[in-house]
Amino acid sequence: MWRTRAAAACVICRSLANNNYGIKRKSPLQNLHLVSRSIHHPYHPSSKLQRCPLRISLQQFSSLNRLPLRKTKLLNVKYGYQSYRNFWLARLASRLLKIRYLILGSAVGGGYTAKKKYDQWKDMMPDLDEYKWIIPDFIWELDEHIDLEKLIKALPDANDLAKLLPDFEKIGESFTSLKGFFSPGYNLVSEVIGASDLLLLLGTPGETAFRATDQGYESDKQYKKVSDKEKIDQLQEELLRTQLKYQRMLERLEKENKELRKLVLQRDDKGIHQRKLKKSLIDMYSEVLDILSDYDASYNTQDHLPRVVVVGDQSAGKTSVLEMIAQARIFPRGSGEMMTRSPVKVTLSEGPHHVALFKDSSREFDLTKEEDLAALRNEIEIRMRNSVKEGCTVSTETISLSVKGPGLQRMVLVDLPGVISTVTSGMAPDTKETIFSISKAYMQNPNAIILCIQDGSVDAERSIVTDLVSQMDPQGKRTIFVLTKVDLAEKNVASPSRIQQIIEGKLFPMKALGYFAVVTGKGNSSESIESIKEYEEEFFQNSKLLKTCMLKAHQVTTKNLSLAVSDCFWKMVRESVEQQADAFKATRFNLETEWKNNYPRLRELDRNELFEKAKNEILDEVISLTQVTPKHWEDILQKTLWERVSTHVIENIYLPAAQTMNSGTFNTTVDIKLKQWTDKQLPNKAVEVAWETLQEEFSRFMTEQKGKEHDDIFDKLKQAVKEESIKRHKWNERAEDSLRVIQHNALEDRSISDKQQWDAAIHFMEETLQSRLKDTESVIEDMVGPDWKKRWLYWTGRTKEQNIRNETKNELEKLIKCNEEHAAYLANDEVTTVRKNLEARGITVDPCLIKDTWHQIYRRYFLKTALNHCNLCRRGFYYYQRHFVDSELECNDIVLFWRIQRMLAITANTLRQQLTNTEVRRLEKNVKEVLEDFAEDNEKKVKLLTGKRVQLAEDLKKVREIQEKLEAFIEALHQEK
Repeated sequence: MWRTRAAAACVICRSLANNNYGIKRKSPLQNLHLVSRSIHHPYHPSSKLQRCPLRISLQQFSSLNRLPLRKTKLLNVKYGYQSYRNFWLARLASRLLKIRYLILGSAVGGGYTAKKKYDQWKDMMPDLDEYKWIIPDFIWELDEHIDLEKLIKALPDANDLAKLLPDFEKIGESFTSLKGFFSPGYNLVSEVIGASDLLLLLGTPGETAFRATDQGYESDKQYKKVSDKEKIDQLQEELLRTQLKYQRMLERLEKENKELRKLVLQRDDKGIHQRKLKKSLIDMYSEVLDILSDYDASYNTQDHLPRVVVVGDQSAGKTSVLEMIAQARIFPRGSGEMMTRSPVKVTLSEGPHHVALFKDSSREFDLTKEEDLAALRNEIEIRMRNSVKEGCTVSTETISLSVKGPGLQRMVLVDLPGVISTVTSGMAPDTKETIFSISKAYMQNPNAIILCIQDGSVDAERSIVTDLVSQMDPQGKRTIFVLTKVDLAEKNVASPSRIQQIIEGKLFPMKALGYFAVVTGKGNSSESIESIKEYEEEFFQNSKLLKTCMLKAHQVTTKNLSLAVSDCFWKMVRESVEQQADAFKATRFNLETEWKNNYPRLRELDRNELFEKAKNEILDEVISLTQVTPKHWEDILQKTLWERVSTHVIENIYLPAAQTMNSGTFNTTVDIKLKQWTDKQLPNKAVEVAWETLQEEFSRFMTEQKGKEHDDIFDKLKQAVKEESIKRHKWNERAEDSLRVIQHNALEDRSISDKQQWDAAIHFMEETLQSRLKDTESVIEDMVGPDWKKRWLYWTGRTKEQNIRNETKNELEKLIKCNEEHAAYLANDEVTTVRKNLEARGITVDPCLIKDTWHQIYRRYFLKTALNHCNLCRRGFYYYQRHFVDSELECNDIVLFWRIQRMLAITANTLRQQLTNTEVRRLEKNVKEVLEDFAEDNEKKVKLLTGKRVQLAEDLKKVREIQEKLEAFIEALHQEK
């Protein structure tokens, strides 16, 4: 039995020694397996003749520890030397027993080595526990609602995976005959080493090698390199196809997962789980940024919270990259012209429906419908154009947009206007500098992620944005570089290695955290997101850049880019948000201390609260208009109305009628002129007076200081409310018609009922005539200069023109003395007589000057005569009442003034009723509307409510709100982590 096994072992050893198995070297005898060496030589037929030399050769080598074996003892017998074989079975058994232990030890060592290798691979894998926050909480509950068996069935079969592995059967054919002799531990070691060889093959396609096992015979094996280039290319193509195949499978699973997440979110919205959904982290963070944006714009503070700033040259594809990340064509598009005219803040978050909405609007745009997409693009374009001031091309005002949808990566991006090198026609001269300043303002934030977009289809030397980014982030610790239009770059660039240099960061003078290559379509504005994704996938599947390993798989496609950007964004948020919260906490303490020191007895009212307080005060003052007494209204209206119409009454009615020779003509003239005046001018004048009176009273109440309670901080606002309310107020159009009838009836009445009214009319007439006489005396004094008393007392003199007028006045006074009943106008011959008299004294006078002087002289004479007539008419009431006709005492002018006075009283009473019953209430309504409009217009409030106190209170409120929002966000962030 032993002989048979020994013979078989010899055959195996000889076959191993003669065959090289693809290794170009001879295997010496000592490299044979331990079992073969231990039992081969004593019984092999071919070695019987040379047994002793073979023993000597055997003694020089060890089976495992490579130490020389002890020499076999030779007995000195009578017939020569003979080997000592009395205990050969025991020796053989002990040797075999030792080999077993050695093999067992090697198995244990192999297992330990395998475990160590496994631990090494495990340590190389990233710790995914840090990324659990990416997956929402409800994902961990999907096993309750999702049938996982269907997903397991969708996974690839083991046979499909086996087809991807290289064919190792031919490599191991030479070792199949030894399987029976190897222990399980040795098989385990071989499998581990074979797996490592497979990883080596897949990991380094340019340098493949097959490694033999290192246990027992590793000192005698060498690495075998396959230099067949075709086989390498075939393996690379096979590996690339496999990657793309599983990439498609992953995308299909992600799509199914997206639908499931959408279904779960919809169920949550309907309240199936009766669970109140909290506001998402990204929405909370976006609110903080919106508040900070307003706060920073108003008070010029430092905002160092992270956001992703998208910068690039004009037409480099910034907007297209952002649309691919948002998975919707949401931005206006144009060919070669500047479309992004102001910063657009886009908040991406996950939701059951793919929708978009603005911060200041409740309308949702369904991004799955082309009509809503077109409306959204149009709305963004309108907002951009409205934000641009006159004479400018770009604006610093930020448009805030929120996009929600299943599968979107949560982050906040800001799309900035493209950097330009030349200002073209139609642009403002400072457009280039403005774009640079906007970009620097966003990039100088030390916690902002800079997404640098570079057009791959143009020469790298034409890039402007790379220099700007390298200035803002010279170390590249927060920059991600994106090369767009790689399809055009691969087609146009003569040297593909230039693209590799760009992606490896060796071409541009800037550093970055990561480099990505993307394709954002074929340049057709009507392409959908799905078609762009398919085109991008197809391009990279067939791209030589990926096949020749110039680009790595994780550096391509916008999906990988969005994952990397989101990861960097949240990492930066976690690192900086608590520091920002502490900074605002310190700012809040400083502001509260400043308020206590400067305004210890005042409440901290911000601009909105101050506006509400001012609003209540204004409404109280409007209501106070209704408390004005009727007598006060009527007195003001009557006085103001007479001041407005007195000139017309005296000059156009009374004076022309007084020139008549008898009472009949006087009354006829008066009636005609009063009728004309009532029909055309009087009602309109009365309404104007009433409206002006209402304005004056309203202004008096608005501007009147109320002692210690008056706060001058409201003065601008009250003035603006008053002006706007008056501007909007329109008097009732029907008032003039009704007022015309009342005034006409009042003027038709000529009957004075008692002596008291008669005396009142005389008093009214005397006051009016005295006032006119005083004005006339003042005009004459200005014409002729000071009299001799003033010239002596105040050392003043007359001018040449005044001397001429004085001489003319003296000449005209002589004319009136000669004829006291002279008419109101001079005849031509009288003008000539006066001029010649003056020329006789050496004074040359123009006829027009004579007529102007006569008008004032006669007016003074007439008024004095009328006043004397009033005194005579004090006793004329008896004659008037009895209808006596006395040519020496005609008091028709008294009756005229009584009619005017009565008309004024009735008109004032009518206007007062209209004011208190209608117009004051309408004015109050206008004031409320103005206040409501001002409440919605923040710019108005900022302009009208100004001052250090308002700014400090507003600043304090904003800081508190920001701190509270940040603390809530940090708490939610810790809970999710």
